[in-house]
Amino acid sequence: MPAWTAVPAELTASERHRLKKMAYGHKTPHQTRQRATIVLLAARGRGNARIATETRLHVDTVRRWCGRFTLGRAPALADRKRSGRPPTSTVLQIAEVKALACQLPTESGTPLSRWSCPELAREAVTRAITETISASTVRRWLRDDALKPWQYRSWIFIRDPDFRVTAQRVLDLYARTFDGAPLGEDEYVISADEKTSVQARCRCHPTLAPGQARAMRVNHEYGRGGALAYLAAYDIHPATVFGRCEQTTGIVPFMKLVERVMTSEPYASAKRVFWIVDNGSSRRGKKAADRPASRFPNAVMVHTPVHASWLNQMEIFFSIVQRKVVSPNDFTDLDQVRKRLRAFDDRYNATAQPFQWKFTTTDLDDLLAGLDRHQPGRHEESSTALAA
Repeated sequence: MPAWTAVPAELTASERHRLKKMAYGHKTPHQTRQRATIVLLAARGRGNARIATETRLHVDTVRRWCGRFTLGRAPALADRKRSGRPPTSTVLQIAEVKALACQLPTESGTPLSRWSCPELAREAVTRAITETISASTVRRWLRDDALKPWQYRSWIFIRDPDFRVTAQRVLDLYARTFDGAPLGEDEYVISADEKTSVQARCRCHPTLAPGQARAMRVNHEYGRGGALAYLAAYDIHPATVFGRCEQTTGIVPFMKLVERVMTSEPYASAKRVFWIVDNGSSRRGKKAADRPASRFPNAVMVHTPVHASWLNQMEIFFSIVQRKVVSPNDFTDLDQVRKRLRAFDDRYNATAQPFQWKFTTTDLDDLLAGLDRHQPGRHEESSTALAA
């Protein structure tokens, strides 16, 4: 067979740039990369036989893609549409299966909590939507509309009529402002909360250290050594934490934490110290707010909205404690838990940096606007309840 010169002779600058990206891209499919390489080599004046040798392809393959590029340029290097096996399902059947996936199983009396692809395929046959269908076919149909009925997320609508005002007060404190005025150098913001039921689980066999290609191993069986509560106050701007271990939570343990912070400098001589707390039983209501103020006049308690403890930065610190100190739980007794937590407080204060809090009042407005789209008239109901 004669070694004819490949058909493409000239490329525009844009075509050459596009073909190079196709030929040398790390994420380019292998076949696309081969076709682009063939055209680039042909544009350099190489013959079909030489291109076939360099690319280790048959000369007919080289000739075919050179010819297709000449007729249709770069778009012609893609695979042509193939007829394949004619579809056996109608558009109506596909729509009915998708509609079934968007319904709760309990609405149709099916004893399931959520749909899976095999269960949807079985239900489609039971309802005579189609004579036969496989779970993989159902999965492919649902993938087109990003439907995943086997997944679920929990949620809760905002019920606090003053959510916007209360949340903004907390966010303003994070930005070092209060009631529209910037905080002074002698004013501080403390985030406080409690972590309940920190258990001491003594493993029946010693924990094995990690090794090469082996993770740390923790025995599943353990003996219970009791539980304690870990209360902490976090100065959000210098990133300083004050922790206490108590037998239980309540008013008295929380006030001990407040007293520890407020009797130390610079908080004892500060103009104001804002305490951001959630609505736990020991911190809920006006009495809880007045209790620290009566003991320390410069203490100002600021509550997060109901069901919005995620606005409290202390939750971030507790997640760090859970990952780095508590899990995996392997303590001989509660004294070991106390020592570990106290040592971690000192270690954390030595190297900690303030959290990069990025949720602003603008994000808050976007969140509330999204909730209004899902629950129209939420503000009207709240206003009516307040008027009543």
